[in-house]
This record gives sequence, structure tokens and C-alpha cells, in this order.
Amino acid sequence: MRELLQRAITEVEKLPAETQDAIATRLLAEVTDEQEWSLRFESTTDTQWGELAAMARRSVSDGSTTPLEDLFQPKPPA
Repeated sequence: MRELLQRAITEVEKLPAETQDAIATRLLAEVTDEQEWSLRFESTTDTQWGELAAMARRSVSDGSTTPLEDLFQPKPPA
């Protein structure tokens, strides 16, 4: 087990049982999600990647995308 994960578990063990269960539930859901994502990613064919790239190019060409600059505007100084 990685040192960072072991440290996290050591800290979680100090928490009440209900909190431990809540954290464990979230962690297990994250692990399941990661496994499913990896499986989907690894099973994507070259044809599917090509189709996704073509869709992205069409979206850019027809203007149906939003520039990242518009999504992530800098916050004015406080």
C-alpha cells in the first residue's frame, strides 16, 4: 500500500464509525468509477476515437463550442 493511502487510513481510523463508513463508501465508489473508466477507455477502438475527433472538429467549425477563456474568467482582485 502506498504511504499516502496508509496515512489517510490511519487518520480515518481515528474518526467515529459512522464517518468511517461514509468515507469508505465514497472511496469504494471512486475505485469502482476508476475501474469502469479504465475499462471503457481501454476498450475504445480507433474508429470510435476517429468519430469523437470528427464530432469535436464539427463542433468547433459550427461554433457550438465555448472557448475555455469564456468558461474560466479570472476573478477580479478582492
